[in-house]
Amino acid sequence: MRIGEVAAQAGVSVRALRYYEQQDLLHSSRNPGGQRRYADGAVERVRLIQQLYSVGLTSRTIREVLPFADAGAPPPELLALLAAERDRLDQQMTDLRDKRRRLHNCMTEAREHDGTGS
Repeated sequence: MRIGEVAAQAGVSVRALRYYEQQDLLHSSRNPGGQRRYADGAVERVRLIQQLYSVGLTSRTIREVLPFADAGAPPPELLALLAAERDRLDQQMTDLRDKRRRLHNCMTEAREHDGTGS
């Protein structure tokens, strides 16, 4: 398939496909004219990449996950990798809640010092 066909069927931009190739998430070959050609499973691969990005995984982590996806049934290593990512997100959420609380406290103190209380 040509790059425009894959992009249209997967619902992404051509630029996104080039980026996925740069990140070593997607592979293509070149025809004699130099145009990219993708294997038949490229659309499904791009949809999987999109799904993995949507849950907050980085390109590096997606690169680690994709070989497991190609293998079929999820092995324990994949589940461990995904659990580690979930734990990383949980920690980020905890950190953000803490920062929000501290910001709220600063705002409360500022209001008390300005005398408006609002």
